[in-house]
Amino acid sequence: MGSESLKSRTRDDYKFHLEYRTRWSDNDMYSHMNNSVYYYLFDSVVNAYLIQHCALHPPTSPQIGLVVHSHCDYFAPVEFPAVVGLALRVNKLGKSSVTYEIGVFERGQSPVRAVGEFVHVFVDRETRKPAALGMADTLKDGLSKIAVDKSKL
Repeated sequence: MGSESLKSRTRDDYKFHLEYRTRWSDNDMYSHMNNSVYYYLFDSVVNAYLIQHCALHPPTSPQIGLVVHSHCDYFAPVEFPAVVGLALRVNKLGKSSVTYEIGVFERGQSPVRAVGEFVHVFVDRETRKPAALGMADTLKDGLSKIAVDKSKL
């Protein structure tokens, strides 16, 4: 997907939203949020959704999600003391994998600041291999609710 298409993302393009108040320590020496913090936020919004809407309990669930790919396109900086809106959707839902897209918006401003992609493969906690039947129904059902196009699932 081209960066121009990603730059045109709005909050309405996403189905789950979570706010994060930036901290002074999130800034880097250039006075904007450090790249590593974006990945921390991606992990946080994805896991918040999985815990709240997919019955995932990370310490004990029989299946766990392993990150196999992530990237981020940055369009404009965010700096302390901003409050950012993290917006989540599922772009692709497979048998054992899910591709998330996360939009980062600054409260009170329309343009998207960054768009990230995050891919989980759900595996058995013990064997670290995908289950024969794929991800658990509770995961798949919850993730399908924030999928972009359910007809392609």
